[in-house]
Amino acid sequence: MPEHLTKETFLEKVFDFENKKEWEFQGELPAVIDFYADWCGPCKMVAPIVEELSEEYEGKVNFYKIDTEDQQELAAAFGIQSIPSILFIPLEGKPQMAAGALPKETFKQVLDDELLA
Repeated sequence: MPEHLTKETFLEKVFDFENKKEWEFQGELPAVIDFYADWCGPCKMVAPIVEELSEEYEGKVNFYKIDTEDQQELAAAFGIQSIPSILFIPLEGKPQMAAGALPKETFKQVLDDELLA
């Protein structure tokens, strides 16, 4: 199951943007963050895909969800304009943002080619 992040857990597990200017990932595994809202139709389509992938890639990739209504500061920190927005975070290098409801095949392609390559 994807873990829901608050600002506090995000600063600890992903990136401490309050104290660091340059991107520095805090995690020990690559990560995927689903920025969503409960009222968002496309977000509801992505949710079961993210849950399935979190089980399929357990121990290889961490999956997180951020409710943009509840965690507006985090959404603003990443300039989230549309939801769902999916942030793919490799262990090395910069994260990549994808906007919109991605099909499961696209998720798997990014996971296998970008995060686990």
